[in-house]
Amino acid sequence: MRLDALTLRQLRALRAVAETGSLTAAAAALGLTPPAVHSQLRGLEGLAGCALLARAEHGAFRPTAEGRALLQAEAQVGVALGRAGREIGALRQGLSGNVVLGVVSTGKYFAPALVARLLRLLPMIEVTLRIGNRDAILAALAGNELDLAIMGRPPREPAVLADPIGPHPHIIIAAPDHPLAGQDPVTSGDLLGQTFLSRESGSGTRILMTRFLDRIGEGTPWRAVEMGTNETIKQAVMAGLGIALISQHTVTEELRSGRLVALSAIGLPIQRSWYLLRQADREMTPATARVHAEIEALRGSFLPTI
Repeated sequence: MRLDALTLRQLRALRAVAETGSLTAAAAALGLTPPAVHSQLRGLEGLAGCALLARAEHGAFRPTAEGRALLQAEAQVGVALGRAGREIGALRQGLSGNVVLGVVSTGKYFAPALVARLLRLLPMIEVTLRIGNRDAILAALAGNELDLAIMGRPPREPAVLADPIGPHPHIIIAAPDHPLAGQDPVTSGDLLGQTFLSRESGSGTRILMTRFLDRIGEGTPWRAVEMGTNETIKQAVMAGLGIALISQHTVTEELRSGRLVALSAIGLPIQRSWYLLRQADREMTPATARVHAEIEALRGSFLPTI
């Protein structure tokens, strides 16, 4: 059977004649003329290489065994097309789809809970989470690997549209028994005399720390030791190896339990915002637009608090 030449119109004609029993009734049901229906059937039987309809008693058409086999396949095609139509409708309305959300490493403390919340709010949309440092997330966004991204400071490149979605305070942390822990306020000179434990180059927190220390030091040199992750930095601060400027959202539990303390100094905490980013020259899919709207509507309620 030449399936590559078969058409849905031919299958509909076969279905209509089989159900009504006549060319005239089938033509009326399909909005065609009887010769047009006959032409569709003749072409279909030519592709099948056999008769698909036979005259029964009283002259009515009934499907042959081959015709019934083809009608069964036509019914399955109809079900599949109906399902596809519903899926297309859901995709166009933003009720289903796939969205890749990139989040900078600092956001890993709230991002999984945010994604879980989105999945409850939008159960038919699959949200995939990708975590990386600032440079990695920006590269993925520029490469069309991400639909949305969350980070602290919008970049100059690539061109993005950025919407604030919640506060992002940064603090300086120390061990509870650190000499500066009970001092209020801590002076700039005291801070500049300490060893700062820092994230790697390319980290948004590293950029913010550098700008803060350069501003309060006015050219005074300061010492920093680079560490790869926030977890390593937290453990090193608790061990007394130094202090660190860090996102408050990464140390909520440690501050609450007293394992770390926030130093009090002029200019602290540094108040920033979290931003939800999307490429400026790329139109959002309906599913992406739904996820974007839900994140905005949460108004930062997913962010950790002390």
